[in-house]
Amino acid sequence: MVRSVPTEPPPVAADPNGVLRVGGTRVTLDTVVGAFNAGATPEEIVLRYDSLRLDDVYLVLGYYLRHRAEVDAYLAARHQRGEERRAEVEAHLPWHNVRERLLRRRGVDAAPRGG
Repeated sequence: MVRSVPTEPPPVAADPNGVLRVGGTRVTLDTVVGAFNAGATPEEIVLRYDSLRLDDVYLVLGYYLRHRAEVDAYLAARHQRGEERRAEVEAHLPWHNVRERLLRRRGVDAAPRGG
């Protein structure tokens, strides 16, 4: 007689900001998938992020491998949103003239360099 094997959903939950976190920890899906794609084994990922459980990492990576397009789309959207937020913050900070202001404080001519 063949018994059915129960399936288990990946241990991923969205936090209040919509960021997917693994196994009830603060470790993001981005972090786990990024480490895996950089060549880390599940065991190495757990060693780097000791709040993770090995079985959770295997479940998450199994889900990722079966649903790569959806997860990659989520990761790309997160990356894009991060770039947008960075641009928003930089637009409100006076970074464009930091070099000139620092040189002016030193009493050095802040003319642009050639090159």
